[in-house]
Amino acid sequence: MKRLYFAFVLLFVSTISIAQSTVDRKQVLEEMMLANQYFMDKWPDTGKTIITNKERPSNIWTRAVYYEGLMALHEIYPKEEFYQYALDWANSHEWGFRSGNTTRNADNYCAAQTYIDLYNLQPNAEKLKNTRACMQKFLYTPQNDDWDWIDAIQMGMPVFAKMGVLDNDERYFEKMYQMYMATRNVIGDNGLYNEEDGLWWRDADFDPPYKEPNGEDAYWSRGNGWVIGALAKTLAIIPEDAPHREQYIDDLKEMAAALKKVQRKDGFWNVSLHDKKHFGGKELSGTALFVYGMAYGVNNGFLDRDEYLPVILKAWNAMVKEGLHDNGFLGYLQSTGKEPKDGQPLSYDKIPDFEDYGLGCFLLAGSEVYRLEF
Repeated sequence: MKRLYFAFVLLFVSTISIAQSTVDRKQVLEEMMLANQYFMDKWPDTGKTIITNKERPSNIWTRAVYYEGLMALHEIYPKEEFYQYALDWANSHEWGFRSGNTTRNADNYCAAQTYIDLYNLQPNAEKLKNTRACMQKFLYTPQNDDWDWIDAIQMGMPVFAKMGVLDNDERYFEKMYQMYMATRNVIGDNGLYNEEDGLWWRDADFDPPYKEPNGEDAYWSRGNGWVIGALAKTLAIIPEDAPHREQYIDDLKEMAAALKKVQRKDGFWNVSLHDKKHFGGKELSGTALFVYGMAYGVNNGFLDRDEYLPVILKAWNAMVKEGLHDNGFLGYLQSTGKEPKDGQPLSYDKIPDFEDYGLGCFLLAGSEVYRLEF
């Protein structure tokens, strides 16, 4: 009887182990589709302004990040409805940006990531008139300190990468590198990246001597998510012989190693990566971006599969089991902000001030989890 019992336990444990080390692509796609459909049903008018504490146009960064995710979904599962939804959004804004073509704020020109994707699917010079006017000025102006907060790396860096490929112009790759390295090594006292910890301070307000309540450095989850997500996306865009590619690979690997150490037991990450008691609790947007970056690293041979696959799948399963509602709503999503206290407390049912960027992060993560091979 005891032998039968232990055999049953062994079979049960083995079944759980196999389930945690594999992924059902069909299920991942269904989960992505469910979350996306919730949003599309809620926002049928792509040009409708977003009203929270004030009214904003729908081509701001929060919505632009959503469309990044939608285009990632469209890439693995091309569907006319997805393409048309993104195209309607671009058309409703005349393929332009908040604050116009003179803006240097990456939050404003983040929308160009999707504009370029749509252009590549159906080229028409008129579509990128505003994007070209906005981005070309960076090639002829000397300053490199525009990305003085790390979120901007994700909003802006892939646009430079896409423009470099589109125009076969390495000046975009070089300018992108100069701006990235200024954020990494110069802005603030000595740059916003701490090589010792493999993580980033959100901006100059949070580098030392600023500390979290437990005395540790302040590493905000979603901020670091923006960086590793930007590195993954940029590497996916630029050619293999592009200049400075190894820098981005090395930084992605260092970040992944640092993030692996601080993953919660339930699979999520806390909003404060080195102070689990500072508004501790699961948070979905940072977790999704970490999944995206790590899964990209595994899929492209930059990260060891055996080491990181359990981390990735544990996080993905946590998001869909504990964050994804039956109707597609995503819980445990921190509202806009720049540090752990913003948008607190989080919960399964709490609706954040913007629902779009969290979904975009989730779709980006799902697109790379879907590509994992078993």
